[in-house]
Amino acid sequence: MKNTRFLLSAAAAVTAAAILLSGCSTPEKTMSESSQPQAPSYRYEHELNVIDDNYRNYYQVFVYSFCDSNGDGIGDLAGVTSRLDYIQDMGFNGIWLSPIMPSDSYHKYSVKDYYAIDEQYGTMQDFEELAAECEKRGIKLLIDLVMNHSSNEHEWFKHASKSLRSDPCGAAKDKPCLNDNICPVHDKYIDYYYFTDEKPVGTNSWYRIGSNRWYQAVFSEQMPELNLDNSAVRSEFEKIADFWLEKGAGGFRLDAVKEYFSGNPEKNIEVLNQFMKHCKTVDPKCYVVGEVWESFTNYTKYYSSGIDSVFGFTMAQESGKIAKTINGKGADNSVKSFAQAMVTVEQKLASYSDTAIDAPFIGNHDTNRGAGILGYNETKIKAAAGLLLTMSGSPFVYYGDEIGLSGSGRDENKRAPMIWDSEGTGLTYGPPDMERQENRFADVQTQLADENSILNYYKRALRIRNENPCIARGTTEVLTVPGQDIAAVRRTFDGDSIVIVYNYSDESKEITEIDGLSEMQIRGYLTVDSVEEVLLDGGLKMPAYSIAFITGK
Repeated sequence: MKNTRFLLSAAAAVTAAAILLSGCSTPEKTMSESSQPQAPSYRYEHELNVIDDNYRNYYQVFVYSFCDSNGDGIGDLAGVTSRLDYIQDMGFNGIWLSPIMPSDSYHKYSVKDYYAIDEQYGTMQDFEELAAECEKRGIKLLIDLVMNHSSNEHEWFKHASKSLRSDPCGAAKDKPCLNDNICPVHDKYIDYYYFTDEKPVGTNSWYRIGSNRWYQAVFSEQMPELNLDNSAVRSEFEKIADFWLEKGAGGFRLDAVKEYFSGNPEKNIEVLNQFMKHCKTVDPKCYVVGEVWESFTNYTKYYSSGIDSVFGFTMAQESGKIAKTINGKGADNSVKSFAQAMVTVEQKLASYSDTAIDAPFIGNHDTNRGAGILGYNETKIKAAAGLLLTMSGSPFVYYGDEIGLSGSGRDENKRAPMIWDSEGTGLTYGPPDMERQENRFADVQTQLADENSILNYYKRALRIRNENPCIARGTTEVLTVPGQDIAAVRRTFDGDSIVIVYNYSDESKEITEIDGLSEMQIRGYLTVDSVEEVLLDGGLKMPAYSIAFITGK
């Protein structure tokens, strides 16, 4: 069902909220009911110990769908600012914003001006206010930087296109142009893109411009490829980075890095290396994470560029290690195998860079929602979050995953509106051509009040992470415990350590085989049912699908 964007009134927005919240079936495990036993008091909350560095908990915001502040049905920067207290209270101290620059597309990945804000999202003042409010809260703000391509409406491309339609003036390239409008020989912007006189054979990524020229555009006709082999183009992006860092951005998410020079990772890494050196010179604390949608072996090579992080696709999506651990069967898909995979990731990254920070995630704006790939099973959704948020590095959580938001199939569905409450507060219309979304779980407001909700599981997991810096920063060692569905790791950082124990079986277990257990104490725990708790009384007594955090006394 197409989104009837311009027909929705304020009252219709409330109706839309009801549609978005309705489900064709109920989750396999429902939210907590008033008739359930009283949840035990959680006794292990400690003082936060948040370090101001580049290890953070990131929240990905697709601005178009996140929160509408002015009633036009489109999310905006002021809407993001209005939700900063929520984001901070959840335990996130980093935000990645989807592209915010002027664009003809709803997703904004076709950039028309790298120095401005899309008017649908607000003004530069709105961005500056958002950045200032993030800084007050200790939240690092990342913006999406698209260096692989621009819009065909960008002035660089328009200038080049106009020149290509004129004849050469006759003057040598190192001499002034004789035409009133600069000719193709003298227009520097022609070398910003890939143009050719003949369409290359065997490819569909070239489009005609004028009567006898072609330009390359891999993603769509409206997104011409930029020539990053041109030092002038690289310099442009260094200036763009300077501009946004000065405006208050704390770093960048780099889009489509492997497509800078498709099939040539060495060239891609060289571009990244130059960009990273520049950014770190301008702001040594800035953080850059790259999208390299490749296999584990291939994407980890990009750490040799000096980039802070590359997204950990080995853990993400239906095919990733997290979903396989939750959905799969057998030793290769066990939590014990997951524990070993964490060590493998850390060692591989360290082999390329001693400053590498893993960036694991379950899903993002390009992938099917986590709730769907886990069968809308509440226990599985929580258990997957538990794996993600006990990994080292800087985990990224896609907005709405903390409430089990739905979205699969076409891209627009994966970017559906965030559901804040049952009244439609801040509700957006969602992307054009988004199909009807049937969400199986409650809105943010309802889940905040429900101790047993998915949201509150995420919140406690993030709290424990923020109480214990070694979870994100430490080196992982796998400990020996019996059973494929039981795993234990020790995470050590700066002289401190914490032992993380997983019971990912479907029944309670008592674990006694950890060395020194009698001298340890519970630091915190995660259970998929709030009426259950982890106990340490001789042995470590753990409910099904629970995680215990234990330390020396």
